Amino acid sequence: MKNISLVSRIIIFLAATLMISAYFTPLWQISLWAPQYPEGLNMKIWIDHLSGDIDIINGVNHYIGMKHIGEEMFPEFSYLKYIIGAIIAFGFFAAYNAKKWSAVAFFCMIASLGLGVLVDMYLWGYDYGHNLSPTAAIKVPGMSYQPPLIGYKELLNFLAYSGPDTGGWLMGSSALLAGLAMAKELIGYKKPRNQEEKPFIRHAT
Repeated sequence: MKNISLVSRIIIFLAATLMISAYFTPLWQISLWAPQYPEGLNMKIWIDHLSGDIDIINGVNHYIGMKHIGEEMFPEFSYLKYIIGAIIAFGFFAAYNAKKWSAVAFFCMIASLGLGVLVDMYLWGYDYGHNLSPTAAIKVPGMSYQPPLIGYKELLNFLAYSGPDTGGWLMGSSALLAGLAMAKELIGYKKPRNQEEKPFIRHAT
């Protein structure tokens, strides 16, 4: 299969390099604001642990019957770092290999990871916000507390926000770069065969 251009190889190399940030920066964040917490409460999700105001959030959520948030709720912490590491390694291989199939495969890997994370976050949020304790101190009939997947949402007197953190934005940038390299190679300008220049032949008179 045809080799990709040097520019595309550099783009893929940069995309793989950016993904290394996932090991050193938070990938996702969930924030809550309320009159009693005007400064906001924040939970950050990293590649293998949680940080932020988790104890305070658990204390607040206890009254409405939500589950205790703990790292044991996220089995992904045990294997996500290996999945991302494998994708990074393949990205460097794709930059070295310089084959079109490897550029396409690298983008598909990142896109699949991103889609998988979003689906996983939605399912976690649904379970967390709907499966409430029947013995909760505060009960609002028909009310669920599923946090937004991306963006803002009002939950009782709280305003909740969910979205990518530093590492998540950098991972998204990696996907865009990988997609750019793939598109450059797949949709690059190709001169139609019938418009190719023909050699000039002088006919004898």
